[in-house]
Amino acid sequence: TIRGLTPKERRHREDRRSAAADLFDQGVPQAEIARRLDVTRQAVHHWHRLWQDGGRTALASTGPPGARPYLTEEQIEALKADLKRGAVAHGWQTERWTVPRIRVLIHERTGVWYSSLGSLWMFLHHIGFTCQRPEQRASERDEEAVRTWREETWPRIKAPRRTSTPGSSSRTNPPPP
Repeated sequence: TIRGLTPKERRHREDRRSAAADLFDQGVPQAEIARRLDVTRQAVHHWHRLWQDGGRTALASTGPPGARPYLTEEQIEALKADLKRGAVAHGWQTERWTVPRIRVLIHERTGVWYSSLGSLWMFLHHIGFTCQRPEQRASERDEEAVRTWREETWPRIKAPRRTSTPGSSSRTNPPPP
């Protein structure tokens, strides 16, 4: 599922609250209900108040918490299939999927527009997609420039600065002469 508990887990929790309602009907003390159902006394107290105010229906599951997801489960499965077909199959020049491209794809397919690329990225991560590195190197890559940078430039940058005289790390407050 998209949020928190699976439908099976929600059903299990609802069954436990229903069992608590049966025990409330029988007059079983709340502490005993907590022990039998392996929950906290605070949870049983909360359920009891709900049960008193609204009966058994007040203990029914209200579905997953949080805001309703933008896409249905069916739309999510269709999105996964679209992404697996590749970006070129959807009109882009390269196979590289980017979050902005995926946002456009979702909008074209479902009419849903994710205004935040960050939240779309979190959603994609949640449904099993991760950031990937390209399988092949760029054709423009200059191996000699890379070697020079690694062997000469990086060691010079990385090496600690050595001074022969005491100094200050502050550029605005140099040491006295």
